[in-house]
Amino acid sequence: MKTTQNHDSGAPIYRPLKVYAFDPSQGRNIGNYMTVNVKYEKLQPGPIGEHLMVIDYDASNRCYYLPVDPDDPAILLRGGLDPSESNPQFHQQMAYAVASETIKRFEFALGRPIKWGFRGGVRNDPNRRRLRIFPHAMQEANAYYSRDLRALVFGYFRASETDAGSNLPGQTVFTCLSHDIIVHETTHALIDGQRDFFTEPTGFDTPAFHEAFADIIALFQHFSFKEALLETIQRTGGRIYKSDIEPETQPANRGPTIQAELSTGNPMVGLAKQFGEAMGMRAALRSALGTPPNSNDLDKLFEPHSRGSILVAAVFDAFFTVYLRRTRDLMRIARAGGAMTGPGELHPDLANRLAAEAAKTASHFVNMCIRALDYCPPVDILFGDFLRAMITADCDLVPDDDLGYRAALIEAFRLRGVRPEYVVSYSEESLRWCGPMELYGKDTRCEGLIFDLVKGTSPEQMKENARVLSNFGKNNARWLGLSTKEPVQAHSFHPVHRVGPDGQLKIEIVAELMQQRKLALDPKDKSSPDFTFRGGSTLVLDRDGHARYAIQKSLESLERLARQREYHLQLSANLGVAPYSGRPPEAQPMSFNLVHRGY
Repeated sequence: MKTTQNHDSGAPIYRPLKVYAFDPSQGRNIGNYMTVNVKYEKLQPGPIGEHLMVIDYDASNRCYYLPVDPDDPAILLRGGLDPSESNPQFHQQMAYAVASETIKRFEFALGRPIKWGFRGGVRNDPNRRRLRIFPHAMQEANAYYSRDLRALVFGYFRASETDAGSNLPGQTVFTCLSHDIIVHETTHALIDGQRDFFTEPTGFDTPAFHEAFADIIALFQHFSFKEALLETIQRTGGRIYKSDIEPETQPANRGPTIQAELSTGNPMVGLAKQFGEAMGMRAALRSALGTPPNSNDLDKLFEPHSRGSILVAAVFDAFFTVYLRRTRDLMRIARAGGAMTGPGELHPDLANRLAAEAAKTASHFVNMCIRALDYCPPVDILFGDFLRAMITADCDLVPDDDLGYRAALIEAFRLRGVRPEYVVSYSEESLRWCGPMELYGKDTRCEGLIFDLVKGTSPEQMKENARVLSNFGKNNARWLGLSTKEPVQAHSFHPVHRVGPDGQLKIEIVAELMQQRKLALDPKDKSSPDFTFRGGSTLVLDRDGHARYAIQKSLESLERLARQREYHLQLSANLGVAPYSGRPPEAQPMSFNLVHRGY
C-alpha cells in the first residue's frame, strides 16, 4: 500500500485500488492486472465518496449485491480486491476507481473542481450532488450516462454463441469490467457538467462530438498503462500506431501452427475489445485510426459513432505523428548502434525511453483536448469549433510549440475535410479565437466579479456573479456576439488556475452567456411546432475581468438557423435513426441509451 502522507492531516494522498487495464478477456497478459492510485478520500461502503456513489442494484433480478467497503482492513491492506469476473464487489471497486481516475484527469487539465450537469433532488439529501453508478443495472449489451437518473448505467449480457472471439461462447460479459467503457461513460457525464447544452443535438456534429470525445479520453488512457505500453513498443518495434502486432516468432511457409506464431490486435488503439468480440464483431468495438486521411467521410457518415470516428482519427493521427517526430532521433541512434534489430528485440533502455515519450505525448494531447472544452462555444458544437478551441487553449498555455503539436492537429483535421467556419486559412493565427479588442478594437471589462480560488465561491457570491455577468452581456452585446433583442442569462461561471510549462500560474475566468428564441420549426407550415433556438457566447476573462475571448454562436445567424431547422426536419422525417421520444424539439436532449444502441 502506498504510504505517502499528507503532512498537514496525516491522511494518505492516494488510495491504491486494483483494476483491469483493459478488460477480463486479456487475462494477465500485457499488464492487464494493474493498480491505480486514486485520490484519497474517506469512503462509505458502496463505495460512496465526494463525487461518486456506487449502488449495486440489479433491476433484472430485483436484488442488491453486498457493497464493498474499501476501508475494511482485509481489503485495505491488499490494496483493494483482486480482479475477478465473478465477484460483484470487485466490479463495484473497479467502477469507482476508474471513474475517480477520470475525474482526477479532468480536474487537473481544467484547473478547477468538476461539477455534474444534473440538478434538483431533495435539498437536504447528502447524495443529491453525487453521480450514481449502477454496475449491474440491466441484462443488456449497453452502458450509458443518464442526466435524468443522475447515473452511469452498466449492463451485462451473454456473449455470442457462434462467434465470441476470445470469450467463451455464451459467457456473461460485464460492461462495468471494461476500463474503456467506464471512462467513456464517465466522460459523457463530465462533458455534460462543463457544457450543459452539448446534449442538445443541433446538427450531426453534436452527438458525434460527444461520442468522439468520450472515445478519445478512453483511448489516451491506454498510454498511461506502463506495462502494456512497454510490451506493445517491443512487439511493434516502436510503431505503436499499427493496428496489428506481429507474432512473437515468424511462422514457416505453411502458416502458423502455435499461438506464438499468430498476430494479434494492438490493444493500445482498440476500444472495448471484449465487448466488440462478444457481440460477434471479431474485433474491438472501435479504433483510434478508423478513418484514413484524404477521405470525404464527413459528407456521407452521419451516425454518431461513425461520424465521431473522423474526429477520433484526426486527433490520433496528430498524436502518432508527434510521437514519431519526438522519437526519430532515438530510432536513428538505435539503428546505428545495433540496439534495434526487429520487433521484440529492442534494447530495454530504448523501449523505456520510447514508452516515456509516448506517455508524455499522450498526456499533453489529452490535456489539450480537455482544456479545449473551456474554449468551445456554449451550444451547437462543430468539429471545426473544437479544432479552434484546441489551438487557442494550447497557444494560451504553451505559446512556443517547438514540437509541432498544433501543426500536426491542423494538418490531420485538414486531411479529413474539417473546415472551420469564419476563418481565412488553416494557419494557427487564423484558427485562434479572437476577442472584442482584436475584432472591434473594444476593450470590454466585467467589473465586480467575486471569486476565491482557495475557499471557493459561495452560493450567494455565485448569484451576484450571475447578475454582474448578465448585465455585462446586456451592456456589451454588440462586442460579445450577442443579440440586442433578447435577454442575456449567465449560465455558468468558473474561475480556473493552470500552470504552464514555464511554471507560471495562469488564472482566468470562464463564463457562458446564453440567449434563446422561440421559432417555428418550419416557417412555411402554419401548424409547425415551435422549437427553442439557442445562442450565446463563451467568455474567457483574465483575472481583472477583461474579455480575452468571446466565442460566439449568434442568434442572428440565418445560416445557423437554416442548418438547425433542416437537421430537425430531417430527423423528424426519419425518427427510426433519431435518439428522440417524439417530444417537441426543445425538450429533446440526447438519450445516450438509444445512441449507444444504434438509434
